Amino acid sequence: MKTLRTVCQACHCECGVLVTVERGRALNIQGDPDHPMNRGATCIKGRSYLETQYHPDRLKYPLKRAGPRGEGKWEQVSWEKALTEIAAKLTSLKDSFGPESFASIHGTGPRSSFVATHLMASALRSPNVVSVDCHICYEPSVIAEKATMGESVMIEHGPDYPSANCIVLWGGNPETSHPPLGTQVLLAKKQRSAKLIVIDPRRTHLASLADLWLQVRPGTDGALALGMINTVISENLYDAEFVERWCLGFEQLKRRAMDFTLQKVSEITWVPADKIREAARMYATTKPAVLHHRVAVEHNINSTQTCRALSILLALTGNIDIEGGNLLRMQVPGYIGRGALYGNDRSYRMDAASEQHRIGASDYPLVSGLDALGFPFVVSPLWIDTLSTGQPYPIKSMYCAGGNPVVNCQDTKRVWALLRKLDLFVVADFFMTPTAELADYVLPVKTWLERDECCDLIYNNYIAARQKVVDTSFAALDDLEIAIGLVRKLPWADRLFLPWESVAEHNDWAVKGTGLSFAQFSQTGYLSEPMQYKKYERRAFQTPSGKVELYSSIFEKHGYDPLPSYREPARSPASTPELAKEYPLVLTTGARHIEYFHSEGRQIPSLRKSVPDPELEVHPETAACCGIMENDWVWVETPEARGQKVKLKAVLTDDIDRRVVHARHAWWFPETPGPEHGCFDSNISVLLSNEPREEICCSVATRGTLCRIYK
Repeated sequence: MKTLRTVCQACHCECGVLVTVERGRALNIQGDPDHPMNRGATCIKGRSYLETQYHPDRLKYPLKRAGPRGEGKWEQVSWEKALTEIAAKLTSLKDSFGPESFASIHGTGPRSSFVATHLMASALRSPNVVSVDCHICYEPSVIAEKATMGESVMIEHGPDYPSANCIVLWGGNPETSHPPLGTQVLLAKKQRSAKLIVIDPRRTHLASLADLWLQVRPGTDGALALGMINTVISENLYDAEFVERWCLGFEQLKRRAMDFTLQKVSEITWVPADKIREAARMYATTKPAVLHHRVAVEHNINSTQTCRALSILLALTGNIDIEGGNLLRMQVPGYIGRGALYGNDRSYRMDAASEQHRIGASDYPLVSGLDALGFPFVVSPLWIDTLSTGQPYPIKSMYCAGGNPVVNCQDTKRVWALLRKLDLFVVADFFMTPTAELADYVLPVKTWLERDECCDLIYNNYIAARQKVVDTSFAALDDLEIAIGLVRKLPWADRLFLPWESVAEHNDWAVKGTGLSFAQFSQTGYLSEPMQYKKYERRAFQTPSGKVELYSSIFEKHGYDPLPSYREPARSPASTPELAKEYPLVLTTGARHIEYFHSEGRQIPSLRKSVPDPELEVHPETAACCGIMENDWVWVETPEARGQKVKLKAVLTDDIDRRVVHARHAWWFPETPGPEHGCFDSNISVLLSNEPREEICCSVATRGTLCRIYK
């Protein structure tokens, strides 16, 4: 028996864990008390991961479709046969339709699939890497923050909770979505009496502990942020020295903010004016302070401008890169991060001609074009359009790894129908998902317990080593290993993007500049750099002006509003009052149970026992008016769903406004027969539309639209 240190990947927190192994079998997973992310804590997903590791339904061997697509008939094949046949088909399609007819697609999380899909597409000379969800998760924030201050500081790696005296949680619930950070918030509140402001339509546990809870109407966060900016400026609560020295566009911002009086903002957001004023004052005057938002503010057609307004609040209060504020990221010298490999570093991007040919490059230049501020990708609504219309050119083949687009993309039934039409569809995953059911080849991948790799996704000033603790007992491969193997079968592929002969060689390459081999790094566990503050004084802000741009020159260049703005949701009580008579409730979606990571985990016994059914949260008074009781199965309809409906189980709670209902997302039923596995029955994405679209990042409204419910 031995205990090995590695890094969990049951979600994207990447917590350090200690795994007890006996005779090649993992017996126990517990937190690593020395790991700087989680300090010994683990959530239920990590503690129960052995149920995934040794699940009888886990994919074990490459499978080839043996009947009509979606019929569920498979033939077990060798890796050699699978990769050879996939390579031959890719070559044929490339010769007929060009290399851009291939696209890869990934979901969320730091699994090596993220890197593998990007590098595979580049090696196959296609610019088309599709993200299932980045248009409503991560990218609006990254683009807004980079346009404002040159770097991202509000998502997981930015907030310095342990030293903050005031914490603002906006559209995020880290207790369930990022448990180590949630623990830091709880400790700051309990041990140091830090002020806590929570902005959320739902009264979460953290909201119940907060000094202020602002119960905002879903989809109106941008107006609320502008109202707070108005208060900070009009009451002279801003950090005048920081603004004078490091900010551009203050006077233009001041004029814009004057339009958002507290009375007007209160009417838009449903938050009382005195609470908005109190929150602005508390955040601006309690130093130091952090502001952490997450994806809820990105799930609407005002996503990027909302994130711009939140970035500006950081700057106005001088809480950027100070101890207890929102920190600029630090690099471990010599390390080549995974972000560089999927395009954050322009050294690893394709040539300009290829990038300009990417689907959406001209429509969304800051996401998909030459001026992309983050990693360049194809937004999934445009990808879906391309599959439907063949414009600007047809997509004939796809490789999907680490994603389940059938369940997680909006307009689920349309995605299902379009994937069936591909000439070649390959899926790499742990289980047979609804997406995998539509594939021509399904490839088994290694879990994090079986892999060696570097971890850096949401860490600020350190990196960690994930090391293999058990061998796979069947034919699963690492995502990057699959990509390397496939490219070796294609003489026409560009090996510049996948020059390594093995995953081990890649890992050594990534850490070579630190003076260590990967084996030595694994023994060390993690490498860190001492935190430095006010780094902008030495290197300036990474914007065109070198300052925080309250008035964005990048947005102005591309024809976007250079100041933060607000648009009312396209379907809401305010914008469509007649429609709201027929669909009287505001629908919000997507808050996580800690047991599940998006569509993952539904087949894991302990997790499913804890949360067995898809839930719809309804206020008791609303339920009474609809004749609905606790645990009733309820139909939900939206105006954009064209008569479709899904059923969820009612949970009655006064933690939500009477005018709002909340639907859990990404539901499917592994125990239900394929190929659908119940993915149309209770999946709220069936009812969500890809129209209208936000102009900068192509975000769509998965929160803040209208619905009706009935028993």
